[in-house]
Amino acid sequence: MNNTAKRNSIGILVAVYLLATYSTFAQNSVIISGQDPNRRVITTAVPFLNFAPDSRHSAMGDVGVATSPDANSAHWNSGKLAFIEDDMGFSLSYSPWLGKLVNDMSLSYLTGFIKIDENSAFGLDLRYFNMGDIQLTDGIGNELGEFNPRDIAIGATYSRKLSSNLGLGISARFIHSNLSGNITSVGGNEGRPGVSVGTDVGLYYRKPILAGSKEGTWSWGVNISNIGPKITYNSAEDLDYIPTNFRAGTAFSLELDETNEITFALDFNKLLVPTPPVYRTNSDGTLYTDEDGNLEVIQGKDPNRPLISGMFGSFADAPDGFSEELKEIMISFGAEYTYNDKFALRTGYFYENPSKGGRKYFTMGVGFDLKNVGFDFSYLVPQTQNHPLAETLRFTLLYTIASK
Repeated sequence: MNNTAKRNSIGILVAVYLLATYSTFAQNSVIISGQDPNRRVITTAVPFLNFAPDSRHSAMGDVGVATSPDANSAHWNSGKLAFIEDDMGFSLSYSPWLGKLVNDMSLSYLTGFIKIDENSAFGLDLRYFNMGDIQLTDGIGNELGEFNPRDIAIGATYSRKLSSNLGLGISARFIHSNLSGNITSVGGNEGRPGVSVGTDVGLYYRKPILAGSKEGTWSWGVNISNIGPKITYNSAEDLDYIPTNFRAGTAFSLELDETNEITFALDFNKLLVPTPPVYRTNSDGTLYTDEDGNLEVIQGKDPNRPLISGMFGSFADAPDGFSEELKEIMISFGAEYTYNDKFALRTGYFYENPSKGGRKYFTMGVGFDLKNVGFDFSYLVPQTQNHPLAETLRFTLLYTIASK
């Protein structure tokens, strides 16, 4: 299949999902995230908010909540930013997205920080997800014109040390998602950009330790990201959750000698979004609706709940109970070797249960630091053939001004 055909196919898929009358824009996350849509996948709008944006952490299996702080800390754990040693820094990351399917989809991430004093720091970030030019169609295949769907998020972070070992960070962001312009769906609803806001809260703890005769650092972190109201693209009755995410993890760094250091990190992630329930169906397999047009939940809980209820209820709403809740936890493991703070080798592994999307992939990457300028590169290798995320590349350019 040539690139034009692939792009049109993706466009049709996206358009069908976008303009459907039930679970409209949330289904787009399954396509964009590289998950298996034939599973009981938790779907949200604007899934790009949880994509690993930078090369260092994506090379380590998408870990980052407890790793050493850098210019990209705001995405992983805002509590880390206060511990950064440089006075100021910037980072620009770019990744072609779903490159095996299309050639004009990409994720870009620009972030910067400045130390306010010894105990606090401030950061800004801009995230841009370009879904390329697509041919939109309605639910019955009629062409609606070409459009360039795109998502943008602009955020600010404040991070402060609560003690010499513990830091707290808070981020706030504005989210703008334009997936279909003003195109009208089959049901007569006029499309419009979705707008929402999100808040992150992160804790980061690190402590120097001795491992035999070697010096090391043990750290842990907890971060809840994208706490915010639901988003809509056509009417106030058609709302989708944004990807509120709970991340917890730990990291251990060991100085092998004066120039060599190795780090191991482990993260656990869970979306704080309701699990899709099991609905009653008709004898022909279609969804049953009552006389008011409502679906009937026969197992699990109704997902149409307010934000706080949806967040806390997400720990106990899976149709198959606690065993299914455990399957919703995504696991990331990564390792990083650095030489003289100038060269780094990284690798990692990401695991998602097959019943919840089935993403399983190895990652690898390298990094170089020449005075104040750094360059990182990462590469993703999925365990399944012809996976949408296969050969995903990320490039990151960093610039820092060291403290005097």
